[in-house]
Amino acid sequence: MRVFTSVDELTAAIGETLGPGPWQPIDQARVNLFADATDDHQWIHVDPERAAAGPFGAPIAHGFLTLSLVPALAGQLYRVEGVAMGVNYGLNRVRFPAPLRVGAAVRASAVIAEVSPVSGGVQLVTEVTVNSDGGDKPVCVAETVSRLYRAASR
Repeated sequence: MRVFTSVDELTAAIGETLGPGPWQPIDQARVNLFADATDDHQWIHVDPERAAAGPFGAPIAHGFLTLSLVPALAGQLYRVEGVAMGVNYGLNRVRFPAPLRVGAAVRASAVIAEVSPVSGGVQLVTEVTVNSDGGDKPVCVAETVSRLYRAASR
């Protein structure tokens, strides 16, 4: 875990690679809960028996499930002190180069790509790569955009 003691220190780290972080298992129960939350019950995700005979040889996690893990996975890589609040502002680009098989584990690494001033704080662009154990290609590559707001002075 890299701890940035200030936004200035974060800015000085542009281009730095963080991670990889710890492995996080992806089990069928998590995939099923995501399917319930999003009403996406496609058999390649939730029917292990049918998925075993399908194109991936096993059930796979939803791409958007993988993407939804990016904030938590990146949160294991770094922390910025002196920030009152951080919000997800959006994404510039997202790709899912390889499927994420259920039963695998994932971890992320990230590159601090940009830090620019915005009213009350900074905008942070981070290039996050999520890999699975045993995979040759990343399961998700996302350019995330966050806003970090400074603590108010008293």
